[in-house]
Amino acid sequence: MSERHFIPVNIAVLTVSDTRTLEDDKSGQTLAERIETAGHILAARDIVRDDVERIREKVLEWSRNKGIDVIITTGGTGFTGRDVTPEALEPIFEKRMDGFSEVFHRISYDKIGTSTIQSRATGGVLNATFVFVLPGSPGACRDAWDGILKAQLDYRHKPCNFVEIMPRLDEHLRRQKN
Repeated sequence: MSERHFIPVNIAVLTVSDTRTLEDDKSGQTLAERIETAGHILAARDIVRDDVERIREKVLEWSRNKGIDVIITTGGTGFTGRDVTPEALEPIFEKRMDGFSEVFHRISYDKIGTSTIQSRATGGVLNATFVFVLPGSPGACRDAWDGILKAQLDYRHKPCNFVEIMPRLDEHLRRQKN
């Protein structure tokens, strides 16, 4: 059996914040640097306010873009009144990825203990695009990338990874009706 070759993935990063700009967005920058260091393509990067409609609109726009395979959001996963990223995105996921949240919390627990319960990190699939919803701290972004996403977005990762199933995420849209 031949060795698998690396396949770069097009990844968009969306920071959800009322106060950050691209210049001082440490979480978005952490993700952008890790994406590019891993050999992937930073396909887009933006910031939107903590607003359900704005978050949903941007993620829907990117999920329909054939040049974007994965969307990672950072911010808005806590419990304050302005934290609405899960509310914006979970209702529009075609499929939820409960395992992402569970593994994220396990990794996070090893570093910050019970404080991990203050995050509502989640993931899912929307328009044949993987969407990962991360907390707004650089540490949480490092944990999610280094502990989960780096391996799962690498085609060489065995026994399985997200890249090898990407071409099949839209099968339900291509099925012929009887």
